[in-house]
Amino acid sequence: MKVLIPPIKCQGIKSKLVTWIAEAFQWDGKGLWIEPFMGSGVVGFNLKPHKALFCDTNPHLISFYQGINDGTINPIVVREFLVSEGSKLAKQGADYYYEVRQRFNTQKSPLDFLFLNRACFNGLIRFNRKGDFNVPFGHKPERFSKAYITKIVNQVDWVSKLASLSDWTFLHQDFRLTLSGATEADFIYCDPPYAGRHTDYFNSWNKTDEKSLYQGLKASKARFILSTWHSNEHRENQAILKLWSDFNVITREHFYHVGANESNRKPMLEALVTNFEPPAIDAPKNARRDEDHQESSLFENRL
Repeated sequence: MKVLIPPIKCQGIKSKLVTWIAEAFQWDGKGLWIEPFMGSGVVGFNLKPHKALFCDTNPHLISFYQGINDGTINPIVVREFLVSEGSKLAKQGADYYYEVRQRFNTQKSPLDFLFLNRACFNGLIRFNRKGDFNVPFGHKPERFSKAYITKIVNQVDWVSKLASLSDWTFLHQDFRLTLSGATEADFIYCDPPYAGRHTDYFNSWNKTDEKSLYQGLKASKARFILSTWHSNEHRENQAILKLWSDFNVITREHFYHVGANESNRKPMLEALVTNFEPPAIDAPKNARRDEDHQESSLFENRL
């Protein structure tokens, strides 16, 4: 299965696990595909459900994809914007990045959000308590080369075409509200933040949230898959033992990178939690690192 990458970069993106998730889920596609934590959207976008509800607590992420969904953000608009803004960044460097960051924190433009996401340090998405984007510049004034812009435009084009052929809705709302509307015909895919890790103003997570998610999924009539981590060489995920062991838990080892050296390749046991019996799945072959992930660890700031 060829996995395509969406235009907004997110830490902890599940691109290398999409095929595994696709093999694990059992659904006839007649209901609604529901993601309470859409993040990058890489799983749902690649599985291509006809009807889907993508939700997140980050309003800027949702606003960007709402723009793609209604056509106000399209490949032509994105190319013109990035060519213009990229030229200014190349000439003015960090000063222009911080000018755009200030503009975004005032005007909340989805295109500025895309620009910042691709020009900031390590593609992080982080906001302070005031709700302001606060990631520093990524030290690459020539970031928006012609080839790089084309790559982003193609990603926007891919999602745009999928959305135009589908019945998709993007909503800014809490996961509890999203789960409350699920029916027996629906399928829920959850990729929540990890407790105590990768937290910011829009993306905080603690043990209370984890328990609320557990209770919501346990009460739901819909089938679900939850992505989480099981263990690494240093510790185990206690939520697996205390909460999610009530359901089916399957695991798979893969590697993530910290930095550029191969010696920093670390093993991680990833888990899928389901309320149905998943099929037997063969072990995967090691996947090549995607260019979009070379700057930072797949699980950096999440583990």
